[in-house]
This record gives sequence, C-alpha cells and structure tokens, in this order.
Amino acid sequence: MITLAEPSRPTVADFHRTNRGGGLFSESISQWIGAAFALVAHRLGLRPTALTITNLVIGLSTSVAVVALAEPVADGRVPAWLVGVLALVGWQVAYALDCADGQLARVTGQGSAAGARVDVLCDVAAQIALVAALTATTVAQTPSTPTWLIAAFAGTWMVNLVTSVMQSGPNAASMVTSTSLPVRLVKLVRDYGAVIFVAGLVLLFAPALTLWVVVAFTVVNGGFLLASIAFSARASLR
Repeated sequence: MITLAEPSRPTVADFHRTNRGGGLFSESISQWIGAAFALVAHRLGLRPTALTITNLVIGLSTSVAVVALAEPVADGRVPAWLVGVLALVGWQVAYALDCADGQLARVTGQGSAAGARVDVLCDVAAQIALVAALTATTVAQTPSTPTWLIAAFAGTWMVNLVTSVMQSGPNAASMVTSTSLPVRLVKLVRDYGAVIFVAGLVLLFAPALTLWVVVAFTVVNGGFLLASIAFSARASLR
C-alpha cells in the first residue's frame, strides 16, 4: 500500500514507489524521470492516457526521423551526431513517459483495463518503429546486410515485450529470481531503458556499428526465447 505525503500533493518519491521495475537502468534512471513527468501531469490534471499517447507520438516521431535520415547520414550529407542526439533524447523521453503513465494511474487511482490495453498497444507500435529505425540504419550503413538477419532481428525483438506481458499475470514466473547486483548487471541486456540508451549511443558515435547491435540483440533475444521455452516446458512437466 502506498502512503502519500499529502492526499492531494504526492511527491516524486510517491510516484516512483509505485513503479513496476524494468531493470537496473530503468529503475535507477527512467522510472525516476517518469516519476517527475507523472508529478507534473498530476498537477496539470492530465490523465494517464495523455502520457501514453504523448509517449507514442514522441517515440514514433523519433524513429521516423531516424529512418528518414538513415541514407543521408550514411553518405555524409547529415552529421551522425545530430541523429544520434535526436535518438538518444527522443527514445529516452518516450520511455520515461511510458513509465510515467502507469505511476500516475496507480497513485491517483485512474487505472483501467482500457488504459492498460492502450498502453500495451502503444508500446508495440513504438517498438515496431524502433526496430524499423535500427534496421534502416543498418541497411544504409551496411548494404550487404542479409535479409534473414533483419527478419530474425524484427521477430525476436518482440520476445521482450511478449514475455513481460506474460509475466505480469497471476501465473508469472522468472527463470532467475535473484536480485543481486551481478545478476541485475547481466540482466541489463534485456532492460529496455539500457537497450535504447546503447542504441542511441551507437547512432551518435558509431552508426556503422549498428549491424553489430542488430546481431547482438538478435542473439540475446533469440537465446532468451529458447531458454524461456525450456524453462516453461520443464515446469509444465513437473
């Protein structure tokens, strides 16, 4: 149960206490920024869905800009740092708003099944756009990128979102329940806040390496999918 400092004047800490995690990076940075956004939204009288839609607009706009500028960056017409800064800031702000809508809903009691559906659907749309941005950059920087790799990357990227939704219900289970710092550091590879931070840094400093970002996350998400199937199958056979 969350106890507010004042019934009508919750603080940033009150909002942050209701966060649903997401990983070490997300909890330490993204959720705190989200709590600040939630506080401002509360004082402005905004509903959680307003934050959800704003998250979608910013996330989509950022990814569309990265896609549109992929070729100009690759041939030197547009400086990479400009697109990198846009991606780094835009994706992080969008994700912080995604953290904020849930916090606002829980603290103010405005949560609803319809709001939760909108949140999930907007997350799917934003992540599809993110995948499109990373693949467009990869192909622009490395034209020889095989089609099967792009397909595998796009398919396995959604593993994180799907498993997150599956683990939020009454039958939720985790393969690794430890919350020790070493384990949490390893789990950064599946922390969405950390992932988009790394992606933004690559676009900022070394867009030619985006191919290896695609390879790395395809391997990580594909491996996690196989491990999740094995974990769930073993549990079902007990």
